Amino acid sequence: MSTPAPNFKHQDTQPWYKNYMVVIFVIGMPTFVVIACLWFVYYSYQIRDSVVRDDWYMDGKTLYQDVSRDKLTYDLDLHGEMQFADDGGILFYLNYPEQSLQSGKLLDGKPLTYPDKLALSISHATDIKKDRDVTLQHVEGNKYSAQVDIDPVKAKYYLQVSNDGQDDWRMQDVAKLPRSAVTFNPLPVFANS
Repeated sequence: MSTPAPNFKHQDTQPWYKNYMVVIFVIGMPTFVVIACLWFVYYSYQIRDSVVRDDWYMDGKTLYQDVSRDKLTYDLDLHGEMQFADDGGILFYLNYPEQSLQSGKLLDGKPLTYPDKLALSISHATDIKKDRDVTLQHVEGNKYSAQVDIDPVKAKYYLQVSNDGQDDWRMQDVAKLPRSAVTFNPLPVFANS
């Protein structure tokens, strides 16, 4: 018994360009990939990340040149307490050391006064759209207030309270906001200097 040889000369009755496999794999798939790539390029441009700080390189270069403000905070032994209300209200208490309160003079000998306003910078760790800069207005005694709208999603923020007047000092802290209170203390790095 002999097996008949296969017939390899079979001819399709339709031309190659009418075959559904050609439409799917030769035309359809590459077209789909090109359209998908163009859509992803457009989408990535629309949702691009913002630059958190445009001058990050200069900030790095001047890191050790701008410690005089932090050193003054340490030398004057300034402390602060910031309280956040649910309605966006902020209360800040500028606390001078007991010795300064009793003598009426700062630790460097200048008269103890409370500035009329302080600058408050609330910087989100990754999203520049959530940064807030406000002015804390002096209310009475050591109490300052401001109104600010902070994003309700808990995230890491860099806080800075600064006085840009005659005594050019600043207090800094890192905190996850929203929260009820943040305490500012002088940087301990100056203890040995």
